[in-house]
Amino acid sequence: MKTVSVGLGTCGTSAGGEQVFKAFQDELKERPGAFELKETGCIGMCYREVLVEVSDGDNDTRLYGEVTPDRVGKIVDEDVVSGNAVDEWLVSGEGKEKGFFDNQVRIVLRNAGRIDPGSVDEYLANDGYEAVKKALAAMTPEEVIEEVIASGLRGRGGGGFPTGTKWRFCRGAQGHPKYLICNADEGDPGAFMDRSILESDPHSMLEGMIIAGYAIGANYGYIYCRAEYPKAIARLRQAIRQAHKKGFLGKDILGTGFDFELKIKEGAGAFVCGEETALIASIEGRRGMPRFRPPFPAVSGLWDKPTNINNVETFANLPFILNKGAAAYAAYGTEDSKGTKVFAMAGKVKRTGLVEVPMGYTIRGIIFDICGGIADDGKFKAVQMGGPSGGCIPADMCDIPIDYQQINKTGAIMGSGGLIVMDETTCMVDVAKFFLSFTQAESCGKCTFCRIGTKRMLEILERITVGEGTMEDLDKLDELSAQIKESSLCGLGQGAPNPVLTTLKYFREEYVAHIRDKKCPAHVCPTLLTYTVNDNCTGCTVCAPACPTEAITGKKKEMHFVDQDLCIKCGKCFTVCRFDSITKE
Repeated sequence: MKTVSVGLGTCGTSAGGEQVFKAFQDELKERPGAFELKETGCIGMCYREVLVEVSDGDNDTRLYGEVTPDRVGKIVDEDVVSGNAVDEWLVSGEGKEKGFFDNQVRIVLRNAGRIDPGSVDEYLANDGYEAVKKALAAMTPEEVIEEVIASGLRGRGGGGFPTGTKWRFCRGAQGHPKYLICNADEGDPGAFMDRSILESDPHSMLEGMIIAGYAIGANYGYIYCRAEYPKAIARLRQAIRQAHKKGFLGKDILGTGFDFELKIKEGAGAFVCGEETALIASIEGRRGMPRFRPPFPAVSGLWDKPTNINNVETFANLPFILNKGAAAYAAYGTEDSKGTKVFAMAGKVKRTGLVEVPMGYTIRGIIFDICGGIADDGKFKAVQMGGPSGGCIPADMCDIPIDYQQINKTGAIMGSGGLIVMDETTCMVDVAKFFLSFTQAESCGKCTFCRIGTKRMLEILERITVGEGTMEDLDKLDELSAQIKESSLCGLGQGAPNPVLTTLKYFREEYVAHIRDKKCPAHVCPTLLTYTVNDNCTGCTVCAPACPTEAITGKKKEMHFVDQDLCIKCGKCFTVCRFDSITKE
C-alpha cells in the first residue's frame, strides 16, 4: 500500500498544510484503503511548502511541493492510484531540486520529514531508543561521558563548550539531586532549528536527555521551551507520555534501576532567558535575570544543585554518537569542530529552510550549492550569523570553513545556527540598528552598561540613518562597544555590540555615506532618499493621486515633477508607477 505523508510542521501548517491533509482525508473516504495517510514534520524545504511525499514502501518516493487542496485529487488519481508521477509538481528527482539535499549530512535531521513525530513506533523502527538501551545496559556513566568527549561534540547553543567535558564537571560536583535542563528557548530572530527538531522528531531529543541524565547522575530534567512554540510543546508532551508507556522514562527504566523524569517549563519569550543562569531563575519562579559566575551551574545551578544545560540540537546528536560510535561522528567536521551543524536559512536566498552540513563546509557553499543562490539573482553582500549577539560577515570572507574558531575570527559567532543572507539592497547600518534595537529592548536591565549603553548606541544609529550623524559618532560607537562588552554580566550584553562592530569593520563606507553624503547606498533609509521623475514619464497621472502630500504635479500626457520640499519620502509614487518613471536615489 502506498503512503502519503503531509508536512505539518509550523512552516507546512502556515502554508495551508491542514487543508491539504483534510483534502487527502476526503479522498481516502472516497477510496477506503487506497493509501495510508500520515503527517510528518519539516523536511527542510520550507520554501516549497506544503510538501507531500508519496511512497510505495520500496524506497520509491516522490516529493511534491506547493501542494494545494485543489491539486490533491490529481496526485491521488495519477500517482497513488495509477502510479504515474505528476512531473510538473515534483521537487525531487532528476532535473528537479535534488541538489538541496546532495551536500547535506543529516544526523540531527535524520528523521525530520521522514517519520510521523507523533508515533513512537515509527521512531523505534528507525533505531529509536537503541542508544538508551546500549548506554543503560552496556556502559557505565563514565564510559558514556568518555564516548561523548571522544566524539568532539560541542554545545550547539552558541557557546561551543565541549559537551562531554561539561558533563564530567557536573557528574563530579558534590550535591544531590542533580538536574538536567534542555534549553529550547530559541530566541534569535531568523532561527528555527530547535523548533523544527521538536516538531519533527521529538523523541531524538528525549533520548539524548535520558542518556545525558544517566551520564551525569541526574534523575530529574526540565525542557525549557518558549510558549510561542505551541506545536513543539504539544508534540513534546505527547512524546513524553509515549516514552513513559514504553518504559524509557519514569522509575527503573528498562529494569536497570535508573530513574528519570521530565517536565516542560514554558517560557514567556524573554530573550535573556536563553542565558543559562537567567533560564534557571525562570524555572525557579523568579524573574529571568543572569547572575555572576562562578559558581557555574555545574556546581550550583537549579535550586543550588549541580545542573547541566544543553540545547535541543546538542541532545539530538547523542543517539547517533552512541549507536554509530564516537569515531563515526568525529569523521565529520574539522580538527576543532566535529560533526554537523544545522542552519536556519532566511533572508535574500532562493531556498529558505533548514540545512545540515558537516563542520568545515563554507558559508558560500551553503548559499549557492544548497540554497540555490541569491533571491531574484541579486548580488551577494553579506550574511548575519549568530543572532543578535553575532555579527555580519561580508561576501568576500564567506569561503572560510564553518567552525567555531574560524567564525569567531571574523567578529561573528556560530550562535545557535541562524544564518540571514543579505544582498546589495540591504543597508548594513539599518541591519546594525535592527539587531541593536532588539537587544536593547530585551536587556533585563541588571547591568548599567547593557541597559544604558545599548540605548546610547541605538540613539547614535538612529541619528545616522536619518542623516544627522557625525564622524565623531563612529568613535563613540567603538568606545561604547568596548565598555559594554567588558562590563556586561551575560552573553546578551557582551555580544550586543557585535553587529555594530562587524558592520563598522567591513562596511564602514556605508556609515560614511550616511554621515557625509546624507545618502543610503542601498536606498533603504527613508529620510535619505530622493524621489524624482525621469524621462520615462508618460504623464499617466497615476502617481499624483497616490501622493499623500500633493508633492507631484503635472498635466496629463506631460512629464510630472516632484516638489522636494513637500515630499515625505513615503515611496508611494515609486510603488504605483508602471513605467519605471520614478527614480529612487
